[in-house]
Amino acid sequence: MKILVTGGAGFIGSAVVREIINNTDHCVINVDKLTYAGNLESLLSIENSSNYSFIRADIADQDAMTRVFSDYEPDIVMNLAAESHVDRSIDGPADFMQTNIIGTFILLEVARKYYISLPKEKKDGFRFHHISTDEVYGTLGNDGLFEETTPYAPNSPYSASKASSDHLVRAWYETYGLPTVQTNCSNNYGPYHFPEKLIPLVILNALEGKSLPIYGDGKQIRDWLYVEDHARALLKVVFEGKLGNVYNVGGHNEKTNLEVVETICKILDELRPKTASYRDQITYVADRPGHDRRYAIDASKIKNELGWTPKETFESGIRKTVEWYLDNNDWCEAVTQNKYNRDRIGLKV
Repeated sequence: MKILVTGGAGFIGSAVVREIINNTDHCVINVDKLTYAGNLESLLSIENSSNYSFIRADIADQDAMTRVFSDYEPDIVMNLAAESHVDRSIDGPADFMQTNIIGTFILLEVARKYYISLPKEKKDGFRFHHISTDEVYGTLGNDGLFEETTPYAPNSPYSASKASSDHLVRAWYETYGLPTVQTNCSNNYGPYHFPEKLIPLVILNALEGKSLPIYGDGKQIRDWLYVEDHARALLKVVFEGKLGNVYNVGGHNEKTNLEVVETICKILDELRPKTASYRDQITYVADRPGHDRRYAIDASKIKNELGWTPKETFESGIRKTVEWYLDNNDWCEAVTQNKYNRDRIGLKV
């Protein structure tokens, strides 16, 4: 099948592309705008594959998307194109509204018109898979889990924009009959993660002797999901998920931000020892405005209906991640050069 992956040069998108090319016979058409977080360096291992194509385009460009659908005639669409960093959404929400809301709307409309034109046998197999986040559900107390039926309560410009896109996908299924499925995932981590996010930021800052910033008291809890486990889950859903349904994808690994940073320090103390512990570099900084306190996913639906469970524990996945960054400093330098110097952002209120 021909799978159109939007945002395929991003962190999760590139993992999906690699998973498809390396472990299936399907073809990938990768559409990416190549913003600061979209990096073709993440796809060097598969870029010469005969069943891989790349088009630089913006999902909010209706003419460009129409041409892509016309030229490549995809059987499946996996929409991973998104602005995704909460801190950046605080500083500059407009880009998030444009890509995550308007871009999703345009992609849905182009897909709808394309779907209508398909012969019956092609219609029967067509799928539009929208990839979203658990942040749309807001924040949890000490107990409970996000379920697929949890009411939406987004608290950041980023999560509000993703919540909006989720509602659009639902509406296009209910109103127009576009065959959609949707996933909402917990915090991803792993190789090729742009260094603005907590885990790669801490690894690189630690190695350079810089401070390791902890927002607030560091007790915010996240459910951590290894990105390659997530990629497998997404393929499960797009091929086997029930149309019109939402599937939550989580790693079953609740950790406080402080626990995550301390675990990274412990691994670095072992693999790249120095006189003092890396823990000494931990610094508490002003909290993020509107910082959600706890996210945790109930992933029983995708387990029970589709048979997916994560392969990696947090302990195995975080060790693999640290080792990857130690071995791939050239990638880190290439993707951040003239784009990001790891300064704190997201404090404008």
